[in-house]
Amino acid sequence: MVKLTPPMGWNSWNTFGANINEELIKETADVMVESGLLAKGYEYLVIDDCWSLKTRDENERLVPDPEKFPNGMKAVADYVHSKGLKFGMYSCAGNLTCAGYPGSFEHEFIDAKTFAEWGVDFLKYDYCYHSPIIHGQYLYRRMGLALENCGRDILFSACSWGSDQTHEWIKTSAASMWRSTGDIFDTWESVKDLTKQQEKLHPYNGVGCFNDMDMLIVGMYGEGNVGLKGCTDTQYKTHYSIWALLGSPLMIGCDIRKMNEATKEILCNDELIAINQDRACRQPVKLNGIWSGDDMVIYSRQLENGDVAIGLFNLSEEKAAARFNLDEIGLGFSTGKTLDMHEVWTKEDFRVENSTVIRELPPFGCEVYRAKVVDL
Repeated sequence: MVKLTPPMGWNSWNTFGANINEELIKETADVMVESGLLAKGYEYLVIDDCWSLKTRDENERLVPDPEKFPNGMKAVADYVHSKGLKFGMYSCAGNLTCAGYPGSFEHEFIDAKTFAEWGVDFLKYDYCYHSPIIHGQYLYRRMGLALENCGRDILFSACSWGSDQTHEWIKTSAASMWRSTGDIFDTWESVKDLTKQQEKLHPYNGVGCFNDMDMLIVGMYGEGNVGLKGCTDTQYKTHYSIWALLGSPLMIGCDIRKMNEATKEILCNDELIAINQDRACRQPVKLNGIWSGDDMVIYSRQLENGDVAIGLFNLSEEKAAARFNLDEIGLGFSTGKTLDMHEVWTKEDFRVENSTVIRELPPFGCEVYRAKVVDL
């Protein structure tokens, strides 16, 4: 599959871990539609690890756990499809999955055929218990070939955590998205760490093979499988803004059945989703800024219609100012141009004067702009 914009959807792992079942998936499918998430672009509903029995059947096929999924995966997929959603599942490049269930190593083609028969549209493919003598690039190419020859269009989500220099070879597989990091946790420290890991990886994101910064923790509030300490709504807003601006897939990880209005507002920001889904998917540029410390991160990204997306992110626990000159994004005084700035959260508008932007940000806060080039 060739995906032209970053995939969007929901995944069971962050909140539910092993505690998944048919009823949960159906209820989540219902809410994805009723809450308006599907209408915003969140189309994939993905079951993560722990869905199968611990052994394969006599034909070497994976077997759904009959207590969790008594009607089998085809019935679950049919229900998800009936809601207008796409259905996703999970496997692993190793002998075992990360939670100790059968992986797809040396079973790639039979598993791809099985997933196709069940009606799967998305496969997250992890990297636990893999062979230490076979490089990851061969394992992911193998499953990529299996999926592309299974008779169904299945999005291949490679989850090798950036190991084995994933960025150097992942586009040689059939992956539509690739995990560039270890697992996210519901803490500000995790968000900050994953953000800073991205700087060297920006050239490796792009149409058809998107850099996946891991699933969203927006709305978890410290509950669930990776809950830990939790974050504030301000921190969740900044987390979501960074993922969206940098072009990461947007896979919700909270229990959307309990989603409050603040969470829904963050996940359903039309203008930020439009930036994330911009079809050009151009590489972001980290601006040097003026008097910016390591925790004031400023990015710009040119959009397909000539607009510029600009994100100001204060990763520190102190109030701080973001400052930068327009010449960093190509608009020096000599161009006779400036920017009309529109902030996607507050809807504030202003025109940049003297080719310089200065904005005060609260602790952990952000501002994201869609800016138009205009005459001085």
